[in-house]
Amino acid sequence: MTAGKNPRTVRSFVRRTGRLTPAQQRALDELWPKFGIEFAPAQLDLERTFGRRAPCVFEIGFGNGETLAEQASLNPERNYLGVEVHEPGIGHCLLKIEAQGIANLRLLRHDAIEVLKDQLPEQSLDRINLYFPDPWPKKRHHKRRIVNAAFLDLCARVLGLGSHLHIATDWENYAEHIDEQIVQSTNFRCAERRKHNGDQPLERPNTKFEQRGLKIGHKIVDWKLARI
Repeated sequence: MTAGKNPRTVRSFVRRTGRLTPAQQRALDELWPKFGIEFAPAQLDLERTFGRRAPCVFEIGFGNGETLAEQASLNPERNYLGVEVHEPGIGHCLLKIEAQGIANLRLLRHDAIEVLKDQLPEQSLDRINLYFPDPWPKKRHHKRRIVNAAFLDLCARVLGLGSHLHIATDWENYAEHIDEQIVQSTNFRCAERRKHNGDQPLERPNTKFEQRGLKIGHKIVDWKLARI
């Protein structure tokens, strides 16, 4: 719960207090100053942040950062920006950056909604990835789901025309909810919707959360939404 100038009574995440390993703590102490970006309610200069001008991909809730680091390593011509609130995951991702010598990836440790609203400039991103967000399956928790009309509006603000928002989930009920939000949006059209068994990811790597869903018999749904 927050109060003041920017009240938000519902968040799409719960801060977990997982224990940091010594290596993860070292990464936060030593690598964060180089690869981390502190949150500030001011427009981020992405060209200055990365030291170059290049298409920028923003990943929301990157978990332990394995797939985010993989994407950045395989696509050096793009800049990658990831946001996460779970410190062990951030520490793990920083270690991947160090081990693989990744130069085109920066991390944020904050609420993605506030980053979209207050820190990213208009039309500054080429792509946003939202892979397997918390489905909040209980009906009384549906209000916590990140994909809603306000979220799509924020994404539209920071994406240039013709850019894309990619979403994936393994929860059927959440997929239905996302479909409803897309139909109602005036800022996006569905360029592609793909339902599969984990064998046809849509322009993305397979993820740990995807594998968990498949193990309990869930289908995967991917969307590619074009900014119009």
